Amino acid sequence: MHAALVSAFDRPPRYAEVPEPVAQGPHELVVEVVAAGLHPRVRSQADGSHYTSTGVLPLVPGVDGVGRDPDGTLRYFVLPDTPQGSLAERTVIDSRRSVVLPSDVDPVAVAAAMNPAMSSWVALRRRITVPDGASVLVLGATGSAGRMAVPIARRLGAAHVVAAGRDRAKLAAMTGVETVSLDDPAAVGRAAAEVDVVLDYVWGAPSAAAIVAVVTARADRSRPLTWVQIGSVAGPEAAIPSAALRAARLQIVGSGQGSVPTADIVAELAALVPEIPGLDVDAVPVALDDVAEAWTSRSGRRIVLVP
Repeated sequence: MHAALVSAFDRPPRYAEVPEPVAQGPHELVVEVVAAGLHPRVRSQADGSHYTSTGVLPLVPGVDGVGRDPDGTLRYFVLPDTPQGSLAERTVIDSRRSVVLPSDVDPVAVAAAMNPAMSSWVALRRRITVPDGASVLVLGATGSAGRMAVPIARRLGAAHVVAAGRDRAKLAAMTGVETVSLDDPAAVGRAAAEVDVVLDYVWGAPSAAAIVAVVTARADRSRPLTWVQIGSVAGPEAAIPSAALRAARLQIVGSGQGSVPTADIVAELAALVPEIPGLDVDAVPVALDDVAEAWTSRSGRRIVLVP
């Protein structure tokens, strides 16, 4: 069979012939991959930069996807850390880490949206306790996962959402939320002065500046503020002044693989699937044999590899 094969961390995967996957455990199934998303998490897996990387090559990247099992059932699946990923014609899944999909579902939309949507859904459902009628700030709201976090926060009970991002056109297109430019920390502070929760997809210097601005702008600094670190598109480190932690009731927590048990993530899959049609999914299907070209694409759209 064919798959996207990573032979070196400094080069894109190539379309290559690889051995057929073999199911071994009692819950394992070989599925025909229908669609698999090329997420940022997959890119970091393939270049060895993700914190779970073992440095072992070669590997087939891909962390999730939509596949058809031997009975013809369509499933969304999440893979464990494995060198036999989902960017392939077939892969091995654990049926306990999958959810059966409706027969009329759009597999490309599901493959594109589940991974980024899970980031905010799981953070709000499994990592923290969200106050009733909470006010939520989404940092990085013009990225793929951040855009989905806005309606998800509302769906999960937020009464008010502030969307902060750099793409002014995308901010202008948002409705039902307050928007602010991430390039203006003071404006972010004013807009988010009374938020209860921050979903942070940015980190780096912009988040450090936003933390200072939000804490400074709060009228009541004893009011709890939970800052959930999810992504790091602006950098893996943020220089946060110690005074920001002492001067306000601020707690910073991370949400991601490891901080949320796999069982908790899998338990949320069935509830999230029906939400996908209501999200802003900007997906483009690309043939698996065009993986090398797709890898270098920077269109801003969510690429889904289709065998």
